[in-house]
Amino acid sequence: MHTSDISEMLDFLGIGDVEELFKDIPERFRIKSLDIPPGLSEMEVIAYLKNLSSMNSRTARCFLGAGIYDVFIPSIVMEVLRRSELYTSYTPYQSEMSQGLLQLIFEYQSLMSELTGMEVINASMYDGSSALGEGALMCTRIREGSYFLIPRAMAPWKKSVLRNYLQGTGTIVREYGFDPQTGKSDFNELLSSSKDACGVYVEMPGFFGLYEEEILDLKESLGNVPLVVGVNPSSLATTVPPGDYGADIVVGDGQSLGLGLNFGGPLLGILGCRKEYVRKMPGRLVGLTTDSEGRRAFCLTLQAREQHIRRAKANSNICTNQTLLAIAAMVYIAAMGPEGMREVANRTEENRASAVELLRSERFHPRFSGPGYNEVVLETERNPSEIFNELLRYSIIGGLPLNTMFPELGNSSLWAFNEVMQRADIESLMSVLEEIV
Repeated sequence: MHTSDISEMLDFLGIGDVEELFKDIPERFRIKSLDIPPGLSEMEVIAYLKNLSSMNSRTARCFLGAGIYDVFIPSIVMEVLRRSELYTSYTPYQSEMSQGLLQLIFEYQSLMSELTGMEVINASMYDGSSALGEGALMCTRIREGSYFLIPRAMAPWKKSVLRNYLQGTGTIVREYGFDPQTGKSDFNELLSSSKDACGVYVEMPGFFGLYEEEILDLKESLGNVPLVVGVNPSSLATTVPPGDYGADIVVGDGQSLGLGLNFGGPLLGILGCRKEYVRKMPGRLVGLTTDSEGRRAFCLTLQAREQHIRRAKANSNICTNQTLLAIAAMVYIAAMGPEGMREVANRTEENRASAVELLRSERFHPRFSGPGYNEVVLETERNPSEIFNELLRYSIIGGLPLNTMFPELGNSSLWAFNEVMQRADIESLMSVLEEIV
């Protein structure tokens, strides 16, 4: 509390200092201070209370990631979303009557633009997969090409959605490989295959959780081939934003920005681009303007979809957006602020590094080395699917088995270690793995 506030209250009460409030208490009963330990952060308090509640019921610790993560959600996020004017948020069809909702979408776009370094962010897509599909369709409108180039080392479900999106366009999906020893993408193969591509897609960090430094110089080598970058937005608090290294389009899933697991959905698709491509973008944009009386106002600036314009001229037939979840992400970013966002990213990187350090034995070890974010690939002697099923008996949701997706990686699985993890969680996992592997 500020000194000026205290002085104002004392003046109102007609007393000289705070001590006069307690003059009726005999001196011998008064203490100089309370023996109270230093305060905990909200995240630490919730973790402490969850630990206490676990004495009454078994709660599984989740190490399963690959795009959806068990992240920390500040209480203010749900408090704001529970407001009745927000929890039914939908497309503002009568936009001039929806100033509050339009402002929230505008704030989401502005914060996400600052986070990604992109000039334009739309009002959101369904999820990261649909954002990638729409980004690929944007590339077909920007540049002629017979195929869209993607990494082999990416989530199979994203590939499936992408291929569905490109059905009927005449554009096929072509993959470039990765090094099974390092886990890094083969950028030489990418560049040699990009000549006739309508666009190139890369992920930073990659599917295996590794930072790929070569991406920083990729756009210069690609020339006029559109570069689409897939991001985990929470990592952008401590890494170079894609807009700074020449990305033409940015896609991603906003689930890590304070959204729950939600049994796998709903999610939040992030889609942004450089300003020159704004009319190739699907969905809608909210802009800042003035009304007839010169007052600040918000409006739907761009509505290139079939419900607003003729179907033949629409950029997409996507018929809504994830307004409520976009607002949740906006509240999360605003509440955390730059320092809070950096702390989350730093804790995630530290927990991942701790996992790489601790999870080593004769029967299992991290397959790849080098800096990264969130994910770690563990190689084991036993089949990872068997390990996954056995871990459930210990209330542990293990890593995603990779042996069927990427046979060249052998008995490997993908594990997530984000900001909610404690070193004790990783040590406990280590002891259980040693027992069952």
